[in-house]
Amino acid sequence: MKAIIMAGGKGTRLLPYTKVIPKPLMPIGDMPILEVLVHQVKRAGVDEIILSVGHLASLLRAFFQDGEQLGTHIKYAYEETPLGTVGALRSISGLDETFLVMNGDVLTDMDFADLLSFHRQSGAVVTIAMYNRSVKIDLGVIQFKDDHRVIGYIEKPSYDFHVSMGIYVFEPAALKYIPENSYFDFPTLVLRLIENGEKVAGYPFCGYWKDLGRIDDYEQAIQDFDSMRPAFLKEQPV
Repeated sequence: MKAIIMAGGKGTRLLPYTKVIPKPLMPIGDMPILEVLVHQVKRAGVDEIILSVGHLASLLRAFFQDGEQLGTHIKYAYEETPLGTVGALRSISGLDETFLVMNGDVLTDMDFADLLSFHRQSGAVVTIAMYNRSVKIDLGVIQFKDDHRVIGYIEKPSYDFHVSMGIYVFEPAALKYIPENSYFDFPTLVLRLIENGEKVAGYPFCGYWKDLGRIDDYEQAIQDFDSMRPAFLKEQPV
């Protein structure tokens, strides 16, 4: 089984750190976040990892090399120009069976084997791992009609949404909907699949998940990894 990990972004929200270090190499405890993901997908049965790289690709290759030191096999797909969140998938050869796709900057204790099992049972062409996120509005929300008559007022409400975790399972059939050598984002792909009658499934996850795109989330993740390391890496507690 293959896993494609998107590791080519510039990580602008984590500047100035990502000016000299690619975001997937940002340290979480004693290892970079991408190494945590490598251990996790390997445990789920993945035996080949393809890193889709661009920004500071040489540093990623120098660290991970061919993956032998981590007990896996790592290849690299280079983006000469940015191709969006899924545009690079079309040019990667050998994706002829079910495969994982994920961002290289997420910290989660998800069991990827459970995600794969859910996907296979769903019969979907793409499955999106999703997380329930509550968003608080720190203002009073006014409800009104077309004639500007106010009909309600909600003070600092919270709304719940199911958000994408940046972790997906793909069937090869989804690739034909991605144009060749073009910038193409995942939301556009989802809409295109739905328009063409393809099934897209959502896998609900209620464990730990954090996107490390912002400095405050990254700093919180460092603390969480230190206290929850056995949960992330399935190690025996010391």
